Amino acid sequence: MAKKRIGILTSGGDCAGLNAAIRAVVHRANLLDWETIGIIDGTAGLLEDKPEYRVLTPNEFDGNIMRMGGTILGTTNKGNPFAFPMPDGTTKNLSGKIVDGFKALNVDAVIGIGGDGSFAILKKLAEQGKINMVGIPKTIDNDIGMTETSIGFDTAVAVATEALDRLQPTAASHDRVMVLEVMGRDAGHIALSAGISGGADVILIPEVKYSIENIAKKIKQVKESGRNFALVVVSEAVKTVKGDKLELMYTGGEKRYGGIGHYLVQKIAEETGSETRVTVLGHVQRGSQPTYNDRLLASAFGVKAVDLIKEGKFGRMVAWSNRQVIDVAIEDAIAAYQEVDLNGTLVQTARALGISLGD
Repeated sequence: MAKKRIGILTSGGDCAGLNAAIRAVVHRANLLDWETIGIIDGTAGLLEDKPEYRVLTPNEFDGNIMRMGGTILGTTNKGNPFAFPMPDGTTKNLSGKIVDGFKALNVDAVIGIGGDGSFAILKKLAEQGKINMVGIPKTIDNDIGMTETSIGFDTAVAVATEALDRLQPTAASHDRVMVLEVMGRDAGHIALSAGISGGADVILIPEVKYSIENIAKKIKQVKESGRNFALVVVSEAVKTVKGDKLELMYTGGEKRYGGIGHYLVQKIAEETGSETRVTVLGHVQRGSQPTYNDRLLASAFGVKAVDLIKEGKFGRMVAWSNRQVIDVAIEDAIAAYQEVDLNGTLVQTARALGISLGD
């Protein structure tokens, strides 16, 4: 019987914990006497005339690899292969080329590590090419449905919380209001979790409509209580009070969230008269060594993903539920988008602590 061969790729934005997941897959597969190959740069590596990959062996995946941020395989979050942007401004369906690339690797199954956007594309590619696929959820936004948490979220929150810890002394030293802008494409999970953990006075998330007057009211209450500083955390996806989305234009016409922190600094200063400063964490949250939680989660997810292949269960995503790893249909995970639950425990906790959500 031929030795089973599985492929693994990372897709979408990078985050901490990806290498721990790759390591777990390699070691679990090795115990089953399977070969693992890593696809370079996600689906972009399959667009080359000769698919780019490398054989992954347990010897190179010692404990040190878990401590590394990012992904040793590389990743891509540009260009939907079903409408891939071409140099002349048009789009072209390159899905067939990617499917051919998968088949050229001669793998029995593929493990895709990604977020909801990546899974939507990978699922469609798998169906088109009749490719056996299993998914591992990763996103610092923690917005994938059907799982309590995803790889990368815990580290992103830890980095944001540490930023608040560092901003507090300088805020107190200069009688300032410090605004911290954190990532969060459409959901405010990072801002909410870090804001509570870091002792923020105001937390602004895209799920809650706010007003500058309400923010100013909270800051004034803080100062009237005798404290000379205040901390504000805002998710990058929060809009202006008029409902405008703030974005930055990058080379090539790509738009990304950016600017809400600077917008709020000006508005808060005008409304309260406070000296106000902004810190934008940006991609700092994606880097860093993964926390122990992300290393554990990634390891458990990697093992479970290989076991699903062993059981012949495809089209599934591993997930964390009630302190254990389960598996769910990828299509269900994509459909059950997970924004902040306004009646959930964390929102209730924030309000009970006197933190303003700006409403």
